[in-house]
Amino acid sequence: MDDQEFSRAIFVDEVEIHAIAGDGGSGCMAFRREKFVPRGGPSGGDGGDGGSVYLQADDSLTTLQHLTGKHHWKARRGGNGKGKDCHGRNGLDEVVRVPAGTIVHDADTGMMLRDLSVAGDGICVAVGGKGGFGNTHFKSATNQAPRQCEPGQPGQQRRLRLELKLIADVGLVGMPNAGKSTLLSRLSRARPKIADYPFTTLCPYLGVVELTHYRRFVMADLPGLIDGAHEGAGLGIAFLKHIERTRIILHMLDLCPLDGHEPAAAYHAIRRELAQYSQTLADKIEIVVANKMDLTDADEHLAVLRGRLGVEVFGISAVTGKGLAPLCDRIWEVLDGLRQQP
Repeated sequence: MDDQEFSRAIFVDEVEIHAIAGDGGSGCMAFRREKFVPRGGPSGGDGGDGGSVYLQADDSLTTLQHLTGKHHWKARRGGNGKGKDCHGRNGLDEVVRVPAGTIVHDADTGMMLRDLSVAGDGICVAVGGKGGFGNTHFKSATNQAPRQCEPGQPGQQRRLRLELKLIADVGLVGMPNAGKSTLLSRLSRARPKIADYPFTTLCPYLGVVELTHYRRFVMADLPGLIDGAHEGAGLGIAFLKHIERTRIILHMLDLCPLDGHEPAAAYHAIRRELAQYSQTLADKIEIVVANKMDLTDADEHLAVLRGRLGVEVFGISAVTGKGLAPLCDRIWEVLDGLRQQP
């Protein structure tokens, strides 16, 4: 197993971390002592502010796996004030990079803090403590030699639950072994594992599909669904949430399944699972694709399927590439129409 396959095998889309901001530095109590400067007065500087903890979306990441080995993210504390009115150094901030599409929740209250859906989005999740005042801050006409200073304030601490929902233009759904991974590898440079047994795909894969005239879109291959997926059957609902962010659904059907099930029955079974998980998900624009047109009698099976479903069905062969160009043009046409809507 190579490094890329190993990282995919432990795909992580939910993790809990502890953000700890830095404490503020303490103020200093000091008095000026120099030659030829009688009654120099107070000279204690203020403490520096503690560093804060930020989360920032980074499009170079596709999983939360890098956060599983480090649960505590702590910013630097502020430096203490010094004599001669020297201000303490401010603590360095801690920036935690997360994939675009990460939803930030407060683990204690359950409140959603921010949806980092676009690369570059950020949020301050723990604010650093303010530095304390030195005795210079308290001097006045009636208090010319103050002997008081303040300690720094503690930094904020917060437990966070991070949930990743992948962002893609097209989401591939269908029964196991419908050919979704083969299609993704044919259209993009993604290399998901492909085999002839069910549930070969154990985690989502993303690929960028490049078309002519500088057209491109992102396609996500998701693990296969079966009856009862919304109740935990098969891989269950673990990855259904990733379809929620897709613009359209590409529903793949096996024209000649080895188990003998009718493609129309498989189509309705998947539609029920999507509706029972989320009606919003079921209402997304759908393109139906019948795979394995390279097999014998595929044209007859396709005609029967179109008659039973009563919807537009694209016949393709993910292995030979038959019908992929019209399918990609149709996907782009739908996506372009969605982008022009307000």
